[in-house]
Amino acid sequence: MQMQGQRSIAASRAEVWQALNSPEVLKACISGCEELTKTSDTSFEAAVTQKIGPVKARFTGLVQLSDIVEGESYTITGEGKGGAAGFAKGGAKVRLEDVGEGTLLTYEAEAKVGGKLAQLGSRLIDGFAKKMADDFFNRFQDAVEAPEVGGKPEPDAAGDSPAETKKGWFRRLVS
Repeated sequence: MQMQGQRSIAASRAEVWQALNSPEVLKACISGCEELTKTSDTSFEAAVTQKIGPVKARFTGLVQLSDIVEGESYTITGEGKGGAAGFAKGGAKVRLEDVGEGTLLTYEAEAKVGGKLAQLGSRLIDGFAKKMADDFFNRFQDAVEAPEVGGKPEPDAAGDSPAETKKGWFRRLVS
């Protein structure tokens, strides 16, 4: 399955790049991510639990960064094994460019699954992969650009306390 998309993020390219390379930010943005540990400047170990249709599995694996152009782009690839459920692997080419007072993040991603997961059918898998990508980039955008007033994130429109993905939280993680 192949996906592509873009997000206009109200933050500097340097801030977006820093978030793309922060294990804490990435972990918070990946649905079901239990662990994301940086093992080198270009690799991470990960553990993610997901339910895809009737199959629930815990995937463990490696994530690798390559083709790095500092502050501009990289390729991220990963492969996880989920025991009897099978495996998932994929990658994305991510590019940043300045637009107006923010940053345009574009991505081209590909995902593949095998084992029991592959038996679920491509429509279910494709829909799940698209939802995961959308969820990740929604959370990522919120983490990077959410407003902050007086050192604390602003409450949402309903006046509720802000989610952990607000900018104040992001700034504490990367500073």
